[in-house]
Formats: sequence, structure tokens, C-alpha cells
Amino acid sequence: MTDAPYCAWAPMNDAIYRGYHDTEWGVPERNTRALWEKLQLDGMQAGLSWIMILRKRDSIRKEFDDFEPERLVRWTQSRIDKALQNPGIIRSPKKIEATIGNARAFLDMADAGEDFSAYCWDWVGGKPIVNAWTDFRQAPTFTDWSAAMSKDLKKRGFKFVGPTIVYAWAQAVGMVNDHDVTCPRHQAVQECLR
Repeated sequence: MTDAPYCAWAPMNDAIYRGYHDTEWGVPERNTRALWEKLQLDGMQAGLSWIMILRKRDSIRKEFDDFEPERLVRWTQSRIDKALQNPGIIRSPKKIEATIGNARAFLDMADAGEDFSAYCWDWVGGKPIVNAWTDFRQAPTFTDWSAAMSKDLKKRGFKFVGPTIVYAWAQAVGMVNDHDVTCPRHQAVQECLR
């Protein structure tokens, strides 16, 4: 079997990357907490490779209390220090502090009656943007709407949510279908919307 029809960024010889590509990436996610978790993981990736995040994801989830915002906002400095000793996570004090702050911003939205899923999906009109790239390098790294969403998230107190991170996250959670049109997942993702 050849890699040719699939998105080239997910090489067939890497089971973790390929499994992520074939089962998660681009599948529309509507669960509020799952969307928030994935945004945190994309923020942790800043300056790093996505495969590093995927390989550490289970350990990251465990260390970060399964990304339960209510638990994260109670972290103390000693809890942060404990996390910084874990080689299974991204040990960046700024990224850890951002995740805690992002949990506060997420809960502030909920307290104000804003559903995070509805907020996110409103940026794309409630349904996925479907692109028709023949090569993943044709996809933009950010768009006007990802820049606007980034600006709004930052205004709300979120960190590590630049326009490129927001766009990569939107691709991952299926707000944008950027699978190559030759990739079987392009059509499969569309079919899960029916």
C-alpha cells in the first residue's frame, strides 16, 4: 500500500501519527470540554512538533487532571512544581501557567452563560469549512477568522492561542476540513456530518 492518496504529513510508517490522522484529525468535535482540551494541547505544541504532543498526550492528560478546568484552577505553586518534574509532559512553566489561566477563562465563559462549543463553532458559521487542497502545503497557516478568534480569545484571558495555533486546532477539531482531496479521510469526514 502506498502513502500517495493520504495526507503526506501523516506518514504511514508512524503508527501514532497515522492513527491520529485516520481517526481524529478533522473529525468535527462538538463537546465543549474536548474542544478546550484540544486547544490546550495545541498551545503546548507551540515551537515543538505535533508528534511530540501525541507521544506524550496520555501522560499530559494524566498530569493535567484530565484537563478538567475546575481542578486546574485550584493548582498551587507546589502543584506546578510537581508537574515540572514530570518528563512525560511539556515542562514549560509558561505553558503550564497558561493552561491554568485558560481554565479560568473557560470557566469565566461558562459562568457568563457562554458555551465554549457554541462560541468556537460560531467562528465558522456552525459548520466545517471544507477546503479542496491537493497538497497539505496549500493550506494556510492562519486566516482572517483565526486571527480574529485569536484576538478575541486573548481578550478573554487565553494564552498560547495565536492565529496559527487557532487554525491548527480548528483543523484538528474538524472546524476546517483540510485533508487533501485525494485522501480517503476528506470524504469520510464529510460523511460523518450527514
